[in-house]
Amino acid sequence: MNRKDFIKATLLTSLTGAAMKLNALNKIVEHYDETDKMPVLFVGHGRPMNAIEDNVFSREMKQMGKNVPKPKAILMVSAHWETKGTFVTAQEKPSTIHDFGGFPEELFQTQYPAPGSKWLAEETKLTVKKTVIGLDETWGFDHGCWSVTKNMFPQATIPIIQLSLDYTKPAHYHYELAQQLASLRKKGVLIIGSGNMVHNLGMISMRSADFNAPFGHDWAIEANEIFKKHILTNEHQPLINYSSLGKAVALSIPTPEHYLPLIYILALKEEKENLTLLSDILVGGSISMTSVKIG
Repeated sequence: MNRKDFIKATLLTSLTGAAMKLNALNKIVEHYDETDKMPVLFVGHGRPMNAIEDNVFSREMKQMGKNVPKPKAILMVSAHWETKGTFVTAQEKPSTIHDFGGFPEELFQTQYPAPGSKWLAEETKLTVKKTVIGLDETWGFDHGCWSVTKNMFPQATIPIIQLSLDYTKPAHYHYELAQQLASLRKKGVLIIGSGNMVHNLGMISMRSADFNAPFGHDWAIEANEIFKKHILTNEHQPLINYSSLGKAVALSIPTPEHYLPLIYILALKEEKENLTLLSDILVGGSISMTSVKIG
């Protein structure tokens, strides 16, 4: 008996017809139906203003949403949720977190009222064997999440959970953990990593007030090219051991939280899957907006 049939049989024996109608039962077990394998995405999210501006990056995110099958749910790995240990959000109605400062009031008033998914939270907890996944009832959608999904899925109807980044663990740990999420791709789950693979706020250039205009420091361009070379040739070990890739990469990753979501997405690539680079632009001198679509 497969997992879906087992769950259905268990529910039928434990619940009377008066307590649960068959269509309600089917709604529960439909989560366990296999689907065509979903793609995975790494999105360079950049400034929070991309959530409300009409620019090349917000338009690319909108196009990404149109170019993927409609997911049953989304699992988001955002640069902006770091924890000791690994957690997933498990509340039914996550809040919209405005985790930034110095932006227009319009941005602070922006809400993204997508539902959470207790099913996906529990399924992720059961699927990952590498570590214990905690269920978090307090974290909402940080801007690494909603600035992306607001563009991709503006109706805010697709359930979303976030998976936190354990800041105490090295990159190879995150890569191995991510590999255990692969089965979710055949359950209608779209897995998205949200960060920037070159991200050094301390080295942002003020030569232009337009942070949507292409511009990269020499070291940032060099690092971006190094990352792309290894991504396109499926050489993941150098990307996992990024500290050995030289000075340009060291400048590009002063702290790892914006880089690690890329590692999660690369870990999910199967050998013969197509890979496409999108939004391959540097802005502000030290931010790469390069995104990756797999599948």
